[in-house]
Amino acid sequence: MIELVLGGVRSGKSRYAEQQAVKSEKRVIYIATAEAGDAEMQARITKHRQDRPAHWKTVEEPIKLAGVIQKYNEKNTCLLVDCLTLWLTNILFNKQGDLQQEVFEKETNALFAVLTTFSGQVVLVTNEVGLGIVAMDKMTRRFVDEAGFLHQKIAAISDKVVLLTAGLPQVLK
Repeated sequence: MIELVLGGVRSGKSRYAEQQAVKSEKRVIYIATAEAGDAEMQARITKHRQDRPAHWKTVEEPIKLAGVIQKYNEKNTCLLVDCLTLWLTNILFNKQGDLQQEVFEKETNALFAVLTTFSGQVVLVTNEVGLGIVAMDKMTRRFVDEAGFLHQKIAAISDKVVLLTAGLPQVLK
């Protein structure tokens, strides 16, 4: 079972995904892709940690997401990945903003391969970034394009796709 949870910033997507993980009645492993590059991001990460149940195992992995998913490929496991757009930033660009095309291709291909063979449940949280204006700079346009392509491919293989707006889930598939 693959569930894709899309939404804007502060749309309620993480809270919804966590509720889905609880409802699964499986062992939950929370896969965090964020890296704290500044104090504000560290505060966000800290809040997320405090909000989720203490008995959930947390794995922090900014790049090799497919490897972590494969490691926990068990029928009685629910993986909650938060979030794909941060992961996409990590694999697409290095800390200096330089394109990492080889890493991007390798890791996205690995993700699609492991998702199609996963035997448990996966809840993937991601930011819908394609509803705004076209960005002025090349790097941001590339990111928005790749996020859109990533979402389309994952939605195609997902059993359920939900868009959150103002905390309200809208089932798309």
